[in-house]
Amino acid sequence: ATAIFAGGCFWGVQGVFQYVEGVQSAVSGYSGGSAQTANYEAVGSGSTGHAEAVRVTYDPSKVSYGTLLRIFFALVADPTTLNRQGPDRGSQYRTAIFPTTPAQRTTAEAYIAQLSAARLWKAPIVTKVERYRGFYPAERYHQDFLLRKPDYPYIVYNDLPKVEALRVAFPERFRKQPVMVYPKG
Repeated sequence: ATAIFAGGCFWGVQGVFQYVEGVQSAVSGYSGGSAQTANYEAVGSGSTGHAEAVRVTYDPSKVSYGTLLRIFFALVADPTTLNRQGPDRGSQYRTAIFPTTPAQRTTAEAYIAQLSAARLWKAPIVTKVERYRGFYPAERYHQDFLLRKPDYPYIVYNDLPKVEALRVAFPERFRKQPVMVYPKG
């Protein structure tokens, strides 16, 4: 099955999901806009409709869509900040879910409603469930960024703590060997 999550800079979103047991691949890319504007330079303008997103391909017999949603909301992104995650600003850094099936839409909407009712955050959830209009993989140099550049300051400060939180909060879901888009040869 396939799920699409947008949670700020795709390096960290991809990096977390690469460590989730049952995930077969996690690809950084763009969702929410057209194929013509699906490139880093255009998306960076904030005017394309795209969000930096990650396509997660997973085995539903090993990890459910619901568990992926739990990980996303618990660790990947702050669902209360509009068009902003960490140091990144703009609509391309919004939190969004792009369901690829009607069942995913129903599950995501119900989960957001449940989280909103529980008032786990001090501010309202602004993560939107958006219409899936396609997914476009990002340029090769963005793929596996967290795994290739673990010492990069942005990764050290913003994203490695999320991977560690996955290991601690979801030990049964954590895999020691992450899946890669371009495995080292």
